[in-house]
Amino acid sequence: MLVPRQKAPELTVDTLAHGPFRLAAEKPERMTLICFYRGLHCPICATYLKELERLTPSFAERGVTTIAISSDDRDRATAMADKIGASHLRIGFGLPLADARQWGLYLSTSRGKTSIGIEEPALFSEPGVFLLKPDQTVYYLSIQSMPFVRPNFSELLQALDFIIKNDYPARGEYVGEV
Repeated sequence: MLVPRQKAPELTVDTLAHGPFRLAAEKPERMTLICFYRGLHCPICATYLKELERLTPSFAERGVTTIAISSDDRDRATAMADKIGASHLRIGFGLPLADARQWGLYLSTSRGKTSIGIEEPALFSEPGVFLLKPDQTVYYLSIQSMPFVRPNFSELLQALDFIIKNDYPARGEYVGEV
């Protein structure tokens, strides 16, 4: 189980237009936002990533780098990038499912074609959003077992303003006896 204030697992994936993404080499001013998404087959992911694409410059103004990652192959990731008009948001692909598990992501099996007529992969990860400090420790995490009800990126930006202004610490770090 990933815990705030503890180091996140290593993460390396290819991206469509920015070379390899290596978490260990990421040097944000304040944080890195990683948005794991289900894949091209998910219409909710496309809507969600459009919003992250739109707000990526606002995250950058706050010293936060962004990347969206799935286990899709390059062709499917390219189709998603085209669908959302990605120009600011880095799109990572080829996430090994063993790595997805290390990050605490839930895995699902295919149910065939989705409502938009795209075949689900045989196995894929469900969504997760992470904010990581420059030392790769977890600041915030939200993991979903379903494609629905994800963190709101506009609200996350407002929270970042509060976090920055008040030097607010990561919460949920206690792992001792209860």
